[in-house]
Amino acid sequence: MKTFFDIDRFKEILDTLSRNRSRTLLTGFGIFWGVFMLLALTGGSQGLKDLLLNNFKGFASNSGFYIPTQTSRPYKGFQRGREWKMDLSDIDAIKAQVPGVDAVAPVGMRWGAVAVYGDRTYDGNFKGITMDYYSIETPKIKFGRPLNQMDMEDERKVCVLGKRPWEELFPGGEDPCGEFVKVGGVFYQVVGVDFSESSISVGAPPDWTITTPLKVFNKLYGKGDEVEFFGFTAKEGWRVKTLFKEVNDILARRHYFDPADDVASVTVNSESIFTMMDNLLKGVDIMILLIGLGTLLAGAIGVSNIMMVTVKERTSEIGIRRAIGATPKMILSQIIKESIVLTLTAGALGIMFTVLILSGAELAATKDGVLTAAFQIKFWTAIGAVAVLTVLGVLAGLAPAMRAMSIKPVDAMRDE
Repeated sequence: MKTFFDIDRFKEILDTLSRNRSRTLLTGFGIFWGVFMLLALTGGSQGLKDLLLNNFKGFASNSGFYIPTQTSRPYKGFQRGREWKMDLSDIDAIKAQVPGVDAVAPVGMRWGAVAVYGDRTYDGNFKGITMDYYSIETPKIKFGRPLNQMDMEDERKVCVLGKRPWEELFPGGEDPCGEFVKVGGVFYQVVGVDFSESSISVGAPPDWTITTPLKVFNKLYGKGDEVEFFGFTAKEGWRVKTLFKEVNDILARRHYFDPADDVASVTVNSESIFTMMDNLLKGVDIMILLIGLGTLLAGAIGVSNIMMVTVKERTSEIGIRRAIGATPKMILSQIIKESIVLTLTAGALGIMFTVLILSGAELAATKDGVLTAAFQIKFWTAIGAVAVLTVLGVLAGLAPAMRAMSIKPVDAMRDE
């Protein structure tokens, strides 16, 4: 009994397709291009997502920042245009009175601080933090360690260098831990180097910043308990936008400004940024799927057309086969198998070509020997593409097959 994988039947199918070489190549290219477009766009979009998300890697998506500015409305006897400052007691009040916040991280910031090591200088940013800040922005330590709780409690004069100050102060690329860097006339021992490069930053990018314990920072600049701004993370089930209102109401009562004064503070909601980015990526996925499926459908229509032409050209052959005993099922099977062979062959070539191209993209996305983006298709995606191709091959061959089944032997004799 002959099967789909019968070698003689397979040779017969290939011979039939080769007789219409130009049409077969044209239609096969349509299927090939459709598969390539679908999988290349799918794998490419995943790689682009990885590259995009790497820019925000280590930054909490459920975080927000609150920065005091100056009032724009008179309130309870105070004139408009009044600057107001926060202190550590405000942070304690927020922790105690806002149940939805998880971590609250006060920050001190000095822009244009000059760091000196030997005869080299770095003009950048100096930041004071508490341990809660690492709940918002996770450090990527290259050398040494991040700041720890003992540094905070003992008010140690230690610091963690960002990537840029490390490159400027230690151009040889050596481990700087244990060395002393002078900032503002005070020496700080380097305990780590942070290679974080998040595209989301409040105050200053992490790769441009030198970090030290907040209380040490405040003593250096005589700020007491003052806080430049603070960040917080929301507990599961809480929205950052909702917490901003609660936080603002507390601070408005404590510092006597109108809670409805939108100018009295600046807020940064990273949750909304990540949500917007996620929605954008989902939209790109849908667009890519529609483009790929549309191209595949166009290729399937091409397969159907070439099979229709093939059946017309083989009227005599099919009629004679019917005359010598071929059943309609045999004719139907022959045409559909030819259609499937064409779609699967072109599709397999498209998959292999896509994998080759995406592998090249991965090599280009490798930085310092580390793969930064996975420009590759998943196994089940490829299997799904093969399944779709098979279904399209069957559907594309149905109309020509039905026409072939309707051919009568007498028509074949008349054509002869």
